[in-house]
Amino acid sequence: MRFLIDPVTFITNWLQSVFTAWGFSTALSQVILFVLGAGLLATVAMVFVTVLIWAERKIGGRVQDRFGPNRVGPWGIFQSIADMLKIFTKEYITPFGADKVIFNLAPVLAVAAVLAIWAVVPLSATVFGVNINIGILYLVAVGAIGELAIILAGLGSNNKYAMLGGFRAVAQMISYEVPMVITLIIPVMFAGSMGINDIVHSQHVWNLFLAPVAALIFFITSLAENGRAPFDLVEADSELVAGFNIEYSGLKFGMFYVADFLKAFTSAMIFATIFLGGWQGPAAEQVPILGFVYLMLKTLLVYFMMLMLRFTLPRFRIDQMMDANWKFLTPLSLAVLVVTAIADKLLPANMLFLRVGGLIVVNIVVWLVADRLLSVMRRQNRPEIVSGPRPLARPEMPTQPVQEPGAKA
Repeated sequence: MRFLIDPVTFITNWLQSVFTAWGFSTALSQVILFVLGAGLLATVAMVFVTVLIWAERKIGGRVQDRFGPNRVGPWGIFQSIADMLKIFTKEYITPFGADKVIFNLAPVLAVAAVLAIWAVVPLSATVFGVNINIGILYLVAVGAIGELAIILAGLGSNNKYAMLGGFRAVAQMISYEVPMVITLIIPVMFAGSMGINDIVHSQHVWNLFLAPVAALIFFITSLAENGRAPFDLVEADSELVAGFNIEYSGLKFGMFYVADFLKAFTSAMIFATIFLGGWQGPAAEQVPILGFVYLMLKTLLVYFMMLMLRFTLPRFRIDQMMDANWKFLTPLSLAVLVVTAIADKLLPANMLFLRVGGLIVVNIVVWLVADRLLSVMRRQNRPEIVSGPRPLARPEMPTQPVQEPGAKA
């Protein structure tokens, strides 16, 4: 029964007793358990990508009124495995003139940056990698490693399209990090701590209801950080071909592919942790395995919403994407932060219904004002970004009829 209620803690205690019986010290046993736990979590996360790829293809097929994978295995469930085997057998190509060190290091950093995030996300009341008191800051810092991987891939490929794709991707990620970090201050303010565990425990009412506008901004910026549609300008075929990873092949390209899908799911899990209460739910503390189930259900719901947007919205232009960030999302996030901080300070903390109702009203007012300003901006005359009429190449029309050879005059 203890195993069914909290299997991870049960196995950890059993391994601890085994190591102690073998004569290992407590410190050495802890180190071995940390290494085993980190390796198991990373392995499960990377294997889970095969399921995500299959599910995303099937969902995309249904949304866009087409078939997803349906040939390799029942319902195409083995298609991802077939693709993985194909990637393993492809030739490794290093472009002439490429910097081999950073060219090969970039895909490793791309996957490592995503896996490192899982170290601080609590999966249940008793299962988490490490509980640090600067968890939010850690998430932002680890995200910079992913940006480093992209710029290294672009610079190390000795390809102008890869370099431009890397610059564009990093510019997009850094730009949208600004409103993302600003909105993250609001859950930190509510919890009084930057620790992820503390933020989860503080959500007697989900932060989604206390700060809905901040949650919406965080959701949009997460899409932009992942480079998912409608923010997938890194893979603008008519401009940059495949972007920063155009010169990669085989397993190296596959690692970027793994990082892309895993990062989307990880972003959904972070949103569920910060704004949807994480593992909290009925009997989640008494039965920790239920907390893991609650977290996965919330994560899958957010992930499904991300996929709906990816498969339905068209791609933005680069100027539209930057305008949306710097002219709308960033000022809106600053306004939400200031107004929420003032309202949370004035509203009594011991009167839950009054506090929640007041914060909801404040967010509605901020959104209505922002929507009004946005409608005014739309009515302003903006120059169309189109080229002028181009001269067409036409054959010259002879002024006199051309006489065919041999014809009589």
